[in-house]
Amino acid sequence: MDPTDLGSWAVPLAILGGAIRVSTPFLFVSLGECLTEKSGRINLGLEGTLVIGAVSGYAAAYHSGSAWIGVAAAGAAGAVMGAVHGWICKFPRVNDIAIGIALMLLGTGIAFFFGKPYIQPVAPHLPAIEFGAWSASPQVQAALKVNVLFLVGAVLAVALWWAFRNTRAGLLVRVAGDSADAARALGADVNRIRLLATTAGGVLAGIGGSYLSLYYPGSWTEGVSSGQGLMAVALVIFARWNPIACFGAALLFGGAGALGPALQSVGMTKGYYLFYAAPYVLTLLIMILTSSRGRTLSGAPGELSITK
Repeated sequence: MDPTDLGSWAVPLAILGGAIRVSTPFLFVSLGECLTEKSGRINLGLEGTLVIGAVSGYAAAYHSGSAWIGVAAAGAAGAVMGAVHGWICKFPRVNDIAIGIALMLLGTGIAFFFGKPYIQPVAPHLPAIEFGAWSASPQVQAALKVNVLFLVGAVLAVALWWAFRNTRAGLLVRVAGDSADAARALGADVNRIRLLATTAGGVLAGIGGSYLSLYYPGSWTEGVSSGQGLMAVALVIFARWNPIACFGAALLFGGAGALGPALQSVGMTKGYYLFYAAPYVLTLLIMILTSSRGRTLSGAPGELSITK
């Protein structure tokens, strides 16, 4: 038997590798939204931030010759988008949802306009670690080829979970999200906390966008995000605003997104394309399953409201 022939293991291994690749943008955007919502603010504009990060990272990497400079530029662009959202939403009677949708449309429009010259040029890609170098199987090597940003996101998920429970900054974010009056009683500036949390959330979403253009799929196109920024909001609800659960949920979404390519890789020629819709179906199912009053509010910060 050919040692590179994995037989029935081919599909699960392809899904594993695909889950790691596809989940990284979900992970960064969901962690950014989790941080933002923990402070009591909703940001639906992260889809626009994701796209802005993708084009900014690609352009910076192309002109500088360094993928990491591209990641930094994407984070900076995300910070600007997050800060704008946070600043506007501090005013009374401003609707977080409406501002988020407006910035989503603005961000995608800006990205599409300024990204036209970068559709053809090739920028340097982010490096990956070859955890499968020990195997002679190309499938194993491909599945265990892990980008550095995925590892950074995994560490960041644990760090955020720890910070929310063990640091003063994490406590202030949680208090501001649960009760603005209690935060003010502690002497905290609620608007400042939410501005910083929304800005930091934008940074993470921008970095997630740089992964799309600089690693997988690894180019700048106008449809590069495929709605991942919006799906990440459902992911945060599914994860009950827990950063570590966001990591697991991102892998789940990533595995769903990898199902179609995995089936295609083993020779399925009919119907495999239907599985490309799996992430969107999963998002719909999650929203339905969490739509009851008791389940939806479980773990939600008390200050979250579409009327603020």
